[in-house]
Amino acid sequence: MTALQIVLTVAGCIAAVALIIFFCWYSNSKLGVTHYTVQNPRITQPFRIVHLSDLHAKRFGKKNRRLVRAVKKLKPDIIAFTGDIIHLYRKPGEEAALELIEQLVKIAPLYYVSGNHEMRYRNYREFSKKLADEGAVVLENQYVMTHGVALVGLGCAQLKNNTIFEITPEFDTYKILLAHEPQFLRRYSRAGYDLVLCGHAHGGQWRFPFTEQGVYAPGQGLFPELTSGEHILGSTHMIISRGLGNSEFPLRINNRPEVVVIDLESKEQ
Repeated sequence: MTALQIVLTVAGCIAAVALIIFFCWYSNSKLGVTHYTVQNPRITQPFRIVHLSDLHAKRFGKKNRRLVRAVKKLKPDIIAFTGDIIHLYRKPGEEAALELIEQLVKIAPLYYVSGNHEMRYRNYREFSKKLADEGAVVLENQYVMTHGVALVGLGCAQLKNNTIFEITPEFDTYKILLAHEPQFLRRYSRAGYDLVLCGHAHGGQWRFPFTEQGVYAPGQGLFPELTSGEHILGSTHMIISRGLGNSEFPLRINNRPEVVVIDLESKEQ
């Protein structure tokens, strides 16, 4: 092998390694924004929701400034956070979570429900009080009225029982459910929700190129169906966030962190 061939070989290897590093960074740290429009005649006040999920104590820049800037640019009327803002098994990450909430509540009212990591966190009760002290509205099996709709929060610990039917408002208004896990879509639909916002599945973690098919999601196993995007069952629309951070497996592939934007609009019958 000549000197030139050696140089070209080394240069090629360096370029390949650099490309892999960039691809991994892009898949795990480059924020993507996905827009949806939902129309319904029972929406009397058009408004915008920015939906976030599964931070897992990740930071996008110092004090999550890149994430905060992205949300602020979208001008939401409310912000919904559907769980796993901390990370239980490596480090809870309370500091990252609280510094993010502190900044987001200055942009718009923020409504939060717990995920499975909070559910297993022994200090969650104290942590939820800290979230509330920072200005978040912590919805644990209760609802509030905002912009003419009922916004319901189902705590992750209650997903597998009938609490959802007990807390669902019975009056005839547009109902939005914040719930961490998407695999209970049939239950959400039976409870009569118009719109459900979920996370948890991390977009399937690794996604096949040119498709939306993920490899694995907790609660769904291999090649799961409900990992991202909009899904409709009867009159229920469910929108799943791919989330922001990583859980036990620390690497996304072909699966950028996601900020979801939902414009709710009235529609004549």
